[in-house]
This record gives sequence, structure tokens and C-alpha cells, in this order.
Amino acid sequence: MKQAATMRRSLPTIAVKPAAYRLLRYLPMPLIAILIGLVAGLAVWGVLDQVQSRAVERIFNKELTARLDLRSRESLLRFDQYMNNYAATARLLANHRRLAQYLEPLFWFPEENVEPVVYEQFRPFWLPDFFERNALLAPSHVLLMDTRGQVREVYQAGTSPLPAELLAEARNWVDAGDDVHTVLARAGDQPVLVVSDRVEDAGGYGMGHLAVVVPIDADFLAASEGSVSADSSAVALVDSDEQRILATNEPQQLIPGTLLEQWSEEFVVTSQSLPEYEGSNWNMLFATFIPHSSVEKMTQRVVEFERNQRLIAALVFIAVFTLVIYLVSARLNRVLTRMTRFSQRALDIEQPNFKRGGNQLLLLEDWIQHFTNLVLKAREEMNRRHAHEMRETEALKAAIMEASLDAIVTLNRAGLIIDYNPMAEAMLGLTAADAKNGDFARRFLDADEHAAFRDMLSDSGRRQHGGHRRPHARGELWAKRADSSRFPVEMSIVPIDIDDERVYTLYIHDATQRKAAEREIKSLARFASESPNPILRVNAEGLIVYANAASRALTDAWGTGPGRLLPVDWTQEVHAALDEGQNREREDDQGEQVYSLLFVPISDLGYVNIYARDTTAVRRAEQESRQHQSELVHVCRLSTMGEVATGMAHELNQPLSAIVNYAKGASRRLQGGMLDTEPLVEAMRQISAQAQRAGEIIRRLRALVGKQAPVRSVVDLNYMVREVCGFLEFETGKLALRIELDLAEGEIPVNVDLVQIEQVLLNLVRNALDALEDKPAEERHLAIFTLVRGAEAVVGVADNGPGIAAERMAHLFDPFYTTKETGMGMGLAISQTIIDDHGGEIRAESEPGRGTVFHVHLPLAAEALAAEPQAPEEAAPPMAAGAGR
Repeated sequence: MKQAATMRRSLPTIAVKPAAYRLLRYLPMPLIAILIGLVAGLAVWGVLDQVQSRAVERIFNKELTARLDLRSRESLLRFDQYMNNYAATARLLANHRRLAQYLEPLFWFPEENVEPVVYEQFRPFWLPDFFERNALLAPSHVLLMDTRGQVREVYQAGTSPLPAELLAEARNWVDAGDDVHTVLARAGDQPVLVVSDRVEDAGGYGMGHLAVVVPIDADFLAASEGSVSADSSAVALVDSDEQRILATNEPQQLIPGTLLEQWSEEFVVTSQSLPEYEGSNWNMLFATFIPHSSVEKMTQRVVEFERNQRLIAALVFIAVFTLVIYLVSARLNRVLTRMTRFSQRALDIEQPNFKRGGNQLLLLEDWIQHFTNLVLKAREEMNRRHAHEMRETEALKAAIMEASLDAIVTLNRAGLIIDYNPMAEAMLGLTAADAKNGDFARRFLDADEHAAFRDMLSDSGRRQHGGHRRPHARGELWAKRADSSRFPVEMSIVPIDIDDERVYTLYIHDATQRKAAEREIKSLARFASESPNPILRVNAEGLIVYANAASRALTDAWGTGPGRLLPVDWTQEVHAALDEGQNREREDDQGEQVYSLLFVPISDLGYVNIYARDTTAVRRAEQESRQHQSELVHVCRLSTMGEVATGMAHELNQPLSAIVNYAKGASRRLQGGMLDTEPLVEAMRQISAQAQRAGEIIRRLRALVGKQAPVRSVVDLNYMVREVCGFLEFETGKLALRIELDLAEGEIPVNVDLVQIEQVLLNLVRNALDALEDKPAEERHLAIFTLVRGAEAVVGVADNGPGIAAERMAHLFDPFYTTKETGMGMGLAISQTIIDDHGGEIRAESEPGRGTVFHVHLPLAAEALAAEPQAPEEAAPPMAAGAGR
């Protein structure tokens, strides 16, 4: 009651407060909150707009400056890359096969001074069109220079000749090394690009240099920049000393010959030093021009865009801030209203009817909690996706490492191995587990290569001229495997910075095959000049454009030489070969010498290669072939005699020993006075018989080694078989082997050379004996059979040796093919020649593990054919055969 009274007493005091307070007192609290939020938000935005506009402008100007600098560097890089494209194309031209073929027959005398040959608006044969193919501007001139730097030939694309000052400085453009030489030269006020490289003929002989001259004008600069500029920017080459524009890609906008300072008010100019080109006689800068208007417009657009974005953000912020205050104030207003109503009820004031609402603060709290849960869930989802992407990246890296055809090794800064793919294991011969944490250079590089490897590591990632890092370092080194074997490799080192740690990835390619291929290509390039046979190249007009040293005798006989025309008859052969498009072979008989000529047309290039071969010795050899064949058979028989000499000596020793024993016995009987004639007569008879036996052995030996002209006569084939078996009695005795004879009944007459056919049979039987040496004595079987089949006689030699493998059967009768450790491989080749000369056939059948059978077919003599025909006999089945023929 006291409080109510106090309140009643205080009511009159409210009426005396200012009118503004009374106005606020009657305004709803949410409306007051809205007004306060709007005023506060607009005030904050007004202050921040001024501060942030200036800050954004400073940041953008700084970023714009960096971007302009980056753009200028990119323009310079494109210009440099464009010139490097010319260097690569010049190397292709210098190493093209057309140029090498063109230079092969040429010889430039360095001491002579000649006027260069000029191809005006006509592309020569040695210059293919690589520039248009590589999207490059065509050069104005292409020069061929000798080793002294003197210009020999000039290709002129247009009507303007090569400036005299450039021609005078041509020798300064070339380099003694093998690398492409790039020069920025000066032709009056016009800068030109000169790219030169060493040229060689088809034989690998250095002939001089090829130089490509390209004017650096508006077209050149526009082509180097391409279509990357969309803001009216321009580039230009500037004289560093005079600060004068030499060439630009926008000559209508930037006038060549004007000074840089004249354009500073219209453009933002960024100039940079060009990369150093050895031999350049002009110090130039590369400048990038960007209009001030485009920069200012861009700045204004960014500032306006940023201001609009801030305005939108401010409006959203004010709306959200006002709404939050409204909701809070509405909640507080309801609480205060309830408290007021409760006070009024406590004071017996009538209770008003009002709507009940939800607790907005609690709803806001629930929403914030739900939002927090969504944020946490989103973070977990992002973590899961990140982990999945990391696993995919690792899997992709592992697949690349596994599938790479080159060895990939990762080193830390100290040069220790931290990763190692399977190809590196195969190439270096060491597993990843054993290789990790080891010093790569010490374990897998030669000691002489350590310094070069360290230089490559230091060069990779080093900043070049212009502030750019080198992406990688490349080189060729000699590596060694775990077994210390050396092999050449191509190595590329790529530096990778991970946080503050640097690692190096090594890509290693085995260059063994490439090195071998390079050696092969060089040897092939020298093939023609090193050939002992004459080789000539003739064009469609019959002009000799190339002739190797071996063709000197042939061209002298024709009365011509390199650079001169062929005789008329041979020129007609050249025309015929080109017209037919087929090889033509002719013979040139010059009396003392005979040449075989092969005309090979190269239709697409319009010339003919003439390959000559001196066949004089071949002609003489053909005349002496029969004599040589007879001597070869005799030598072969002498070789066989050497092999059977021990056996023949043993056979001869037996009758001689018997003769000595019978003679000593008879002498003792006579000295002892024993005059009984019967024992003496028997001794004399035995001496006579043994003497005849010794004489028969000597006769056989003389028949074996005697040299005589080939004489054919009718001989019994069975007799020759028995004769051969008699030659080999000693060898068969050593092997505890008896030759099984299955000879046809009666005689088998054949018209042959007895000595040669015995030689064939002797070779076949000896081969069979060699095949049986490794078998146990009781398992050795050797059989010889003869039979008559139709109009031919057949003799077969069968053994049960190890047999002949199928892959060796195809080469069995090739000269010098043998499986014996001491054999020459000529026995079967000579045997086949002898049988072919007699009109017969020799063949072999073999089954590995079971044996081999050799069949010799000879035509029957006329006497046998005239007699009553005999029933044909089947060939004896082959016994398991031996190998090692």
C-alpha cells in the first residue's frame, strides 16, 4: 500500500518532463529499437565507407601494380618463348635429312672467296617449310655458311636483299659449339633475330652453319603476344641507350622512333632487360605499355563495386541488427507488459485482454543451437571429403609411381632417398626397403659424376634472370646399379617446396638404347663413304651429285666424275629406272675389270642411286670353281685321313709285326741247322700273305689321300660301303661297335666318282660314330643299308644317338654350321655339293632322343636301267639317331 501510494504521488511529476521524453514514453519500445538500429547502422556505414574506400583503393593500387608487373614479365616470357621456338625450328632445319643429303656431295674450300648463291623468292630443296607448320612468321632470309663464317647460299623470301652490314657480321653469329646460337642483331634502325646452328652432311662431317634471319617488327611482336591482351596494352623493343622505340606491335598507337618519355602521360610503361643473347650487338629493353585510362577505369570500377557491396552488406546488417533488436525488445516489451499488468491487477486495475506469444529469445537460442549443429555437421563433412580427396590423391600418386616407365626417386635436402618406385628397383637393382635413407649419389652414381649431380641439384629451383625459378634441371650422367655395373641415364630434377622443407624428385631414364641407336645412326651415316664398293647418286639429268671414294676407278673408266654428267648410255638407264620406278641391274665389262651395276630409283626425290660391285674375281672364280671343288674334296679327305691315321697305322702295324716275327723264326731255324722245309715254307707263305695285307692297307690309304681329277666310272655301291667300313675298323674297334650291314643282294651299279662318293659315306659314318661316343658301349647301334628304288639307288646310315633338335635341322647343310667343339662345319655342306653334282639327293630324318638317319639317293647306271627291273624295296626303318653333325 505504501508503494501504491508512492506511485500515485509520483504520477504528477511525469507531466512536468520534456515533451520529447513524453513522446518517447508513448512510442512502442520495438519502434524505438528500430529507429535506434537504423540510426546506428547508417552512422557506422558512413564512417566505414570513407575509411574502407581509401583502404580498398590503396590495396587495389598495390595489387594492380603487382599485376601490371606480372603482365609485363609474362609478355617478356612470351616474347622469349617465341624466339626459342625459332631456335628449335632452326635446329630442326639444320638437322633435317634434306639438308644433310644436299651437303653430302658438296665441298667448300675455306680459303676461296665466292659470291653467295641467292634463291630470290624461291625455296631451295634443302629448306622445308617448318615455319608455317609451327605457326611462326616466315624468315626474311636463310643462310648457309661454311666453317669460316663465309656465306655460301642465301634464301631470300621477299625482294629485299640481306643488308650489307648483316652480311659483313655473319661470321659473328655462329658459335663453335653444338648449341643453337641466338643473336639480336641490328640492321640500321631495325632489330632482327638471327638464329644459327651447326650443319653436317650425311656422313657426319661438319660443313658450317645455317642461319635464320627474322625481322623483329610489328607482325613479329604481335605474333609473339598472340591474342592474350584485351585491355589495349602494347609491347615494344626499346633502345636502352637512347630510350627510343624501335619496334612495337601497335605502330598506329605507338610510333616507332619516338622516345619513351613522350608516352608516360598516356601509358603505364614497364621496361625490362632482355635475356642475354651471346653475340648481340645492340643493348635493347622490352617495354610494356598499358593505357592510364584503362587503369583508372578499372580502379574506379573496383572502388564502386566495393562501395556497392559494402552498401548492400550494411543494409543487410542494419536489417538483421534492427530485426534482432526488435525481437529482443518485443520480448522484453511483453515481459514488461506482463509485469505492468500484474502490477495493475495487484492494484485492482482491470485486466486487459492480450494475446499470448512464444518465447522469441528461446526460439532464437534453439535456432542458434540448430545452426551450430549444422556448422559442426558441415565441418565433419568437409573433413570427410578432405580425407577422401587425400586418399584419392595418394592412390593416384601410387598408380603413377607404379605405372611409370622411368625410375622416380625422391630425395630430401641432404640427398637421402625418401621414396622409390618399382621401376627404380628394377633399374638400380635394389629394393625400396634397402634403398631408403641411403645417399643416392654415393650409392647409385659414379664418383666422377658427384660434382655434376650436386650442380644439377643447386641449379634446380634457382632464380633466373627476371626473378623466375627454373622449373627443373636436366642432364646426362653415368649411373651404377647395385652390382656396380655402369649405364648412361637421362636425369631430370624437379624441386618441390612443402611448407619450409624442400625435396627433390628425380626422373631417371635409362639411355642405353638411345646411346646405342645414336651410335648406329652415326655408323649408318658413314656407311656410304666407308663402303669398299662404288656408290653414286645421280639426278634425273644424269648429273653425278655424289660419288664415294671407292667409285674413283669406275668414274675414271667412264671419263667422268662428281659434278659431271654420266655417259649417254648410262644416263638412259637412269631415265629408264626413274620411269619404271623399279631397280635395274646391268653389267659393265671394261676388259680387265667387270662391274655389276644396280640402279635404284628414289622417285619422290628425283634421283637414282647406283651401287656398283667389282665382279672380276667372281668371273674368275666361276671359271676355277670345279678345280676348287676338287681341291676342297681333297683337303677334306686329307682332314679325314688325319682323323683315321691312327687306325690305319694300327692296321698296318699288325701285318708288319707278323712279317717280322715269321722272318725271325725262319732265321733262327736256319741258324740252328733245322733244315725241315715245311715249317720254312709255311713261314714264307705267312710272310707273303701279311705283306699282301700291308700292301692292301697302303693302297686304301693312297686311294683316300691321293689327289686326282674327277673321274666317273660304274662302281658297285655295296663295294664302296664295305670299303668305307674297312677304313674305320680301328675307330669302330675303339668304340666296341660293329657296323650292321643290310646290303641289297648282288651289285648296285652307279656311275659316280669313286673317291668323292666314298668321301660322302665316310663323312656320314664318322658323324654317326661321333654321335654314339657318349652312349654306353652295349647300347650303341650303327647300321648301313642299301636298296634299289625305281631308277635310283639308296644308301642309308642310321644310328641311335641323341638326335638333332628341330631348330638345327634347317641349318644342317649350311657351310660352317656345326655342333662339334672341334668341327669346321664343312663336311655335310661338301657332301651335299658332291651329291648335287652327281644328280642325286641327300636328306636327313631325326627324332630327338631316338636317333638320326641320313639317306643318299644316286641315279642307277645305264647298265642297271637296261637290265630287268627289280621290285622296289622299302627303306630300312631309322634307328634312333644322333646329334652333333
